[in-house]
Amino acid sequence: MTDQKTLTREAAEFAVNLSFKNFSDDALHIAKRCVLDGLAVMLAGSEQECIDVAERYIRNTGGNAQSRVVGDATLKVPAQLAAFWNGLAGHAMDWDDTQLAEGPGRPYGLLTHPTIPPLSACLAISDMIGGIDGETFLTAFIAGFEIECKIAEAINPDHYNLGFHTSGTIGTFASAVAAGKLLGFDVHQMAQAIGGAASMAAGIRANFGTMGKPMHVARSSENGVTSALLVTNGFTFNEEALDGQWGYLEVAGRGGEPELVQGRFGNPFSIVTPGLSIKPYPCGVLTHPSMDAMKFLMEEEGLEPDNIKNVTLFAANNILHPIRFRIAKSELEGKFCMAFLLSSIIIAGKAGKAEFTNDFVLSDSVQAMQRRVSTQFDPEISAMGHDRIRSRIEVETKDGRSIVKWADENYRGSPHNPLSDEEVEGKFLDCAQGILSNDRSKSVFELVWLLESQPNFMKIYDLLDWRQNRGKQQNSVA
Repeated sequence: MTDQKTLTREAAEFAVNLSFKNFSDDALHIAKRCVLDGLAVMLAGSEQECIDVAERYIRNTGGNAQSRVVGDATLKVPAQLAAFWNGLAGHAMDWDDTQLAEGPGRPYGLLTHPTIPPLSACLAISDMIGGIDGETFLTAFIAGFEIECKIAEAINPDHYNLGFHTSGTIGTFASAVAAGKLLGFDVHQMAQAIGGAASMAAGIRANFGTMGKPMHVARSSENGVTSALLVTNGFTFNEEALDGQWGYLEVAGRGGEPELVQGRFGNPFSIVTPGLSIKPYPCGVLTHPSMDAMKFLMEEEGLEPDNIKNVTLFAANNILHPIRFRIAKSELEGKFCMAFLLSSIIIAGKAGKAEFTNDFVLSDSVQAMQRRVSTQFDPEISAMGHDRIRSRIEVETKDGRSIVKWADENYRGSPHNPLSDEEVEGKFLDCAQGILSNDRSKSVFELVWLLESQPNFMKIYDLLDWRQNRGKQQNSVA
């Protein structure tokens, strides 16, 4: 490593030197909200079909029993596979939080899902070590979170616009840094872990609407941990892998603007400014303002599903291009289908865990309603820019009325209109419905809200355990 302050060097030094005393009360509180929300969506994701597939894969793969997984405290697997499981579960429902952009030209709401990769790594490494106190856990989590967000800001927006899935790519750096922090890396080791992450960071948007999308986050969690564990065993990587002609920003992003973030790691912490969105709905954040607009319109006008003749959503391509399915035929497609998302609001009045199922998506009423919902590019909305998520809904009723509703740019869950702590707890209860008792959930709340004072946060696995009750026979992967 040279004496020049490259982005890689600066990121490594920041992460290694970060300590708990560097955090404001605000940063710590938001971090705990992220941890609680991350555990909630991991819990909900542990019910999804992709986890059943992953469990077969993991059991067939085998390996040392090092770390447990969210949902089944009896299953112990290699640490990197525990990170894979937790990352897959955390993104399985597309309900995890979203980083907001602040750099010029960055698409609002389309940078990365910042919590799951570092949280997955922290859970896996902490359990492998045998337990970590709350201050150490939070410090490693925020270190990974901050590196992830700053790299996502630095890379050229073409990285996402041309097809990379940033949560799968940039998330790898977050998990590597979080794991390295817990493993006590020095600056050289941390830079090498970042270098390893650069060679394993991957994920393309062609897999949106399949199990491949949450697998991107699973791999970002796994690969970051793998990179850190390789470094502990003496494996070497380039210590400037983010920088220069062959560095990650240039190769995977067609360049970037590292000067936007250099000198700004932790100044301010991205978790505070510009902040993040904790999602009220388990789908892409770009859809949330429109879904809220539909919900409020139905309530304000007293409409029922049978009153709807057709619905048109007017928006720019920052919304219309990623949300690409015309009619959803599965709950995975439904996350990227505006016709389904608005139909769920129209029919059920909500879009949560119960609605994101294949049975609901394929029901006759939902399939019929989807055909009444269309989208249309609006050049005037596009001309307003992509610094916020803007859209307009026009509803034609069967009795001849035409009703217009603009989506609120300060949508629910955004830093401008955040969910309250009680609403974050309510989201956890929705995620836990049918698998955890309310008393168990309240114990999770108490543990997380007092996380910094916990001598060993790994008791969280026992509180989140529910899958073993389905009659599992094995306690570990042999």
